[in-house]
Amino acid sequence: MTWGRTASEEDGSSSEYFTAHTSFFREVRGSADEQIDWGKQKLTAGEIQHKVKEYNAQTNSNLYMVVNKDGSYTGFIKVHFQLVRPISLPPRQSLCSSQDEDQRGRRMKRRTSFYLPKDTAKHLHISSRTRVREVIEALLNKFTVVDNPAKFALFERTERHSQVCMRKLSADECPLYLRLCAGPSEKVLSLVLKENNTGDVNWDAFSFPELCNFLRILKREEEEHVRQIVKRYALARDVMKQAMAKINAPG
Repeated sequence: MTWGRTASEEDGSSSEYFTAHTSFFREVRGSADEQIDWGKQKLTAGEIQHKVKEYNAQTNSNLYMVVNKDGSYTGFIKVHFQLVRPISLPPRQSLCSSQDEDQRGRRMKRRTSFYLPKDTAKHLHISSRTRVREVIEALLNKFTVVDNPAKFALFERTERHSQVCMRKLSADECPLYLRLCAGPSEKVLSLVLKENNTGDVNWDAFSFPELCNFLRILKREEEEHVRQIVKRYALARDVMKQAMAKINAPG
């Protein structure tokens, strides 16, 4: 599997696409124009009503979209979590009341960090006017995550011509509109929550306990890497010694 990255700039806007090619053959480079940007499709009120009817005909009744009198519509989106770093939860409230206010204050500052399971996904009921930043905040609230929402980004995942393409959504895009334009198929379009990696990690955005946790993880990875290198060199050394022994053997 090979990974590629393309960028397109049209009408003053910029979009990043991350593609995974599901083939071991040499990549044939294409243009970003091959990607379908659902957000750029403009639908009239009549087209929206028609799209909603088409959408509802292809999905479960529990996930229907509903058009409101003001022209907006509501429905469900499913967001998949693909987080590499741990998330932080508030500390559990103690059942016994503490008489010491200072101790209680210190306890409230502590947070629990853990990794979400790989296949975690969540349905959200939102409006056509709900924007990406509001979706991220709602998802974090569902899991009582206390991390800064700016640490996360919502991505549009599509499959096209044996390629998996990821596009980072801007904060002002409306995910339900994308869902409507693409239809209910998760293969055509799915929504993924990931860390907001814009290049170098902004370590100043993390709390002290989070940074300590990252240092522990880094130390474990470093130790494991050193063990693997030592093992590989020890094995190579043994093989060379055996070869030397055969050469020096009498007869």
